[in-house]
Amino acid sequence: MTGQWGQKAVKEAKPYTNVHVAATGEADGSLKLPARHTWQLAPNAAYLHYTPNETIGGIAIHDIPDAGNVPLVADMSSNILSGPLDVSKFGLIYAGAQKNIGPSGIVVMIIRDDLLARPTGNIANIFKYSAQAADGSMLNTPATFSWYMAGRVFKWLQRQGGVAVMGERNRAKAARLYDYIDGSGFYSNPIEPSARSLMNVPFRAPNETLDELFVKESEAAGLLAPKGHRSVGGMRASIYNAMPMAGVEALIAFMQDFAKRNG
Repeated sequence: MTGQWGQKAVKEAKPYTNVHVAATGEADGSLKLPARHTWQLAPNAAYLHYTPNETIGGIAIHDIPDAGNVPLVADMSSNILSGPLDVSKFGLIYAGAQKNIGPSGIVVMIIRDDLLARPTGNIANIFKYSAQAADGSMLNTPATFSWYMAGRVFKWLQRQGGVAVMGERNRAKAARLYDYIDGSGFYSNPIEPSARSLMNVPFRAPNETLDELFVKESEAAGLLAPKGHRSVGGMRASIYNAMPMAGVEALIAFMQDFAKRNG
């Protein structure tokens, strides 16, 4: 549990099962990952759930945890398709479309065959993965516009060179922005460098008054949605697949000008 989306996953699971939190970064303010040797994994667990990328706090787990024989479940809503991924290491991957795939309203599910075959409890068919799979994801009328747009994005992604190319681009964009923040002497990023997200980069000016001024002036300059999440404040740059390096450079140019005028 490394951030707010992990907390939400725990909350949603509690009515259905006994939740065991194997590791949490809450004691450190979710600014760094709990050391792997401190993880208290339960060998008989039904699954191990984690959130590879926490959008709000900007913290990420970049390697795939070893869950042993326990099925590994991941919420990849904010980092799917951002780079190569060995899906064979997972029992289940779920991802909302609204970051790297397309409009909200559709979810991608990747499920191991043996888990798909497991019997489910007394729930409506629409919530049964096996029923959805048996009907080709058309058990009910799907969100057709979101599905159509996802198809267009997949074709665009292929034209770019696939997830390998996107991974290179995303690493380059994040490195450029983090390097500027760290060397600016004005802005700061609170996340431990080894756990920094490649998708979401939170940062702050020297004080909250300047944070508010930055948000106001950057929006006036045409930079969209620079304000950080309401629970953490500051600013946040979300640099998903569709954001080109030119967008990162435009942000840095404004940051440089703002720091010069307010330093």
